Amino acid sequence: MQPSEEVKSKLALEDIISERVLLKRSGGNFKGLCPFHEEKTPSFMVSGAKQIWHCFGCGQGGDIFGFVMKYEGIEFVEALRILAQKAGVILRKQDPQLRSEKSTLFDICEIAAKYYHQVLLRSSLAKKARDYIFLERKITSDTADTFKLGFAASSSGTAKDLNNFLLKQGFLQQDIVKSGLIIKSDRGFGFFERFRNRVVFPLFDQMGRVVGFTSRILPGQDDGMGKYVNSPQTLIYNKSELLYGLHLAKEAIRKQDIAVVVEGNMDVIALHQAGIFNVVASSGTAL
Repeated sequence: MQPSEEVKSKLALEDIISERVLLKRSGGNFKGLCPFHEEKTPSFMVSGAKQIWHCFGCGQGGDIFGFVMKYEGIEFVEALRILAQKAGVILRKQDPQLRSEKSTLFDICEIAAKYYHQVLLRSSLAKKARDYIFLERKITSDTADTFKLGFAASSSGTAKDLNNFLLKQGFLQQDIVKSGLIIKSDRGFGFFERFRNRVVFPLFDQMGRVVGFTSRILPGQDDGMGKYVNSPQTLIYNKSELLYGLHLAKEAIRKQDIAVVVEGNMDVIALHQAGIFNVVASSGTAL
């Protein structure tokens, strides 16, 4: 069975669409307001039995992949990756049809987030960061896992640890640089870590994929780079298009029909830990 067919066999189309469109049962089908054009009377129909969707207003239609591609503005490869993860279908990374520049950056950011998270939990260099997160800010280990909080422990300014780790995972140096995690020296040789001695917050898109990072210095420290250092804009990260925490908040926002917008990442994390889930934060000063 092809991966796309296996994904279809394990996911219900109406479940995927209902994450983005409010659907109501209509006989053996479902209907709702079309997300692709303005309408007041529902003409968007979903057939669970046939696993297809169609809008009688604008004429758009297709299968589960077509919907995700159009709604998210992505290509088939990315839609397959997203839906395969939901379905628990393992995709072979060496398959050239599943590789693209964007998917490579997604992989790099995901692995880097796991790397930073393990540094926070296990490295002796991260003791002050652990004290800040778990003792001072009273974040639980479960919450830290949910948001993949991490620590960039390098103090030398070199990129030996993270860069070498990513290279050993099979990534090319040029792609690691494109991810924004590593900076090439303006002298023409050598590479440097963007995040050094900082608590690291992975940034997620609304599908829950790591697309970038923001970081802050620990209280009482000053490295001359400012309190916060953020990922630059990349192929997969544009801060003006991202709301921090939306991947965890969207269901609660939909159910409660209200979103609470707060200032910072830690505000989202603390409220989420307190059981308030319909909370997001803007990235920077613009919403």
